[in-house]
Amino acid sequence: MSIDNHFQPVTPSNEGMAKGAGEAATCLLSTTYFGPVQWYQKLRRYERVMVERMDSFVKQTYRNRCVIAAPNGPQALTIPVSHDNDKPLTRDIRISDHGNWRRLHWNALQTAYGESPFFEYYADDLHPFFERQWEFLYDFNMEITLLLCQLLDIHPTITPTDKYFPNKSNHSEYSETTPSLWEGQGGYQDYSDFRDVIHPKHPLPDPDFTPKPYYQVYASRHGFLPNLSILDLLFNEGNESIFYL
Repeated sequence: MSIDNHFQPVTPSNEGMAKGAGEAATCLLSTTYFGPVQWYQKLRRYERVMVERMDSFVKQTYRNRCVIAAPNGPQALTIPVSHDNDKPLTRDIRISDHGNWRRLHWNALQTAYGESPFFEYYADDLHPFFERQWEFLYDFNMEITLLLCQLLDIHPTITPTDKYFPNKSNHSEYSETTPSLWEGQGGYQDYSDFRDVIHPKHPLPDPDFTPKPYYQVYASRHGFLPNLSILDLLFNEGNESIFYL
């Protein structure tokens, strides 16, 4: 099964789903590798989710990295990637096997969360992502997203983009005609754009998201660390995670 067929749409049951604070029932997100809590909050709260794959790939973002709570503080886990040209599209980014990253990432998760309440409960579900090889980053991330939605018991309708959507925060890209781009992708006329809002280094304001403290293994050392990878929430709160989204 191709990734397109797999994700058009994913489990379209949205009973009890709330919209975002804006009127749009649809949001636009960048792809993520075990994305932050904020990213999964959007999957929980929006009726429809588009995940961008036609944009130019940007380094040092959640597209190929996640941040966990390690014994010494926040730790970024980054997937090495490769591509064939200077301005590759996200859909064309390949996963590199450089540096034995799969083993290093899994070992880092074991070190960070081995003593968390739910690591052992979810380990068998997650370990295959650090054993099997995927060719394309986008496909890998979408498979992760599908599994995490199942584990979190959230049911978004997710569709990959088939064209680039100009950035609403960049007026040189976005115009009043931009919503017509939704034609052919469900006919959506408006959407909330979180691609630049959810960013590890330079996030934009998000009035809909306020991190809520929950149990973390090393909170006594570092205090509560907000908006880490969804794995941090899952390993510490288990099936209660949904109430934080």
